[in-house]
Amino acid sequence: MRVTVRIAAILAAMVAFSGTASAASLGGWRQTGHATVDIKFSNEGIATVRVPGKPPALVYRGSGAIPQAQLDKGWGHVGDVDSHRGYIVDAYQNTRDVPAPNKMFLVTTPTGQTYEYVHKLTPEEPPANANSAVAITPDGRWLVAAALGELDQLFVFPAPLTGTGGSIELSGHVKLDTKIRNAQGCDFVSAWKLLCATSDPYNDLYPTSFQLLEINLAWPVQGRDVRAHVRSLGQVPLVSTCPGLFVTEGVDYDAPTGELRVEVVPPSPCNTVTDVYTFRRY
Repeated sequence: MRVTVRIAAILAAMVAFSGTASAASLGGWRQTGHATVDIKFSNEGIATVRVPGKPPALVYRGSGAIPQAQLDKGWGHVGDVDSHRGYIVDAYQNTRDVPAPNKMFLVTTPTGQTYEYVHKLTPEEPPANANSAVAITPDGRWLVAAALGELDQLFVFPAPLTGTGGSIELSGHVKLDTKIRNAQGCDFVSAWKLLCATSDPYNDLYPTSFQLLEINLAWPVQGRDVRAHVRSLGQVPLVSTCPGLFVTEGVDYDAPTGELRVEVVPPSPCNTVTDVYTFRRY
């Protein structure tokens, strides 16, 4: 039965939909917009950056635009990005060493300086794609990192928004009451609530594949373990004239505007762009 369910889910995810499909609704979120961005710069992550005194800006992360300085050190994969008060935090994976012994958070300050914070992986952290996404808590004190694969927890680190780089240690976990698979992008919508989009092609964990998940914390992240209840808000938009498998990527929530953005890469050969869907609560 499990195999049958998974095959059905994959076939459903590979169906091509019309580009004029009606706006999607996910839980209490209604789709209000859609844009496309060159895939080279956008197929990994998205964040709204608000530097005090300057207009807000959307930043994207793509696999084809990793800085050479990071590539030279073996940081060959960047995940979903997040920002707090003009600071930008990127999640990097070690793709040079097998198995990977570490992962890295790259901090960019509002003035453009960059600092690397390297974390030695613990046995509980999967080395493959060990940094698929990072989300900064609304108070700016903590990072919550996700990884690909099937997980029953997320990983908590102190937010390194000050200092000049160095090592960074695990400080706690978000303990999930239901497993999640392939969390590609996450962002906080409040101190108690995190939204994550998955590239899960199956529907054995939740009613649909490619879920937008709402992770409700028992209390705000405080640098120690916290329990969380997970529920699916539904399937992210899978809209393309090309048949094949979609890939869900970054998630961004901008509190001042209330806008939620979710990135979806369409199947080849339509994957020259990343689709960015905008939602608002209703």
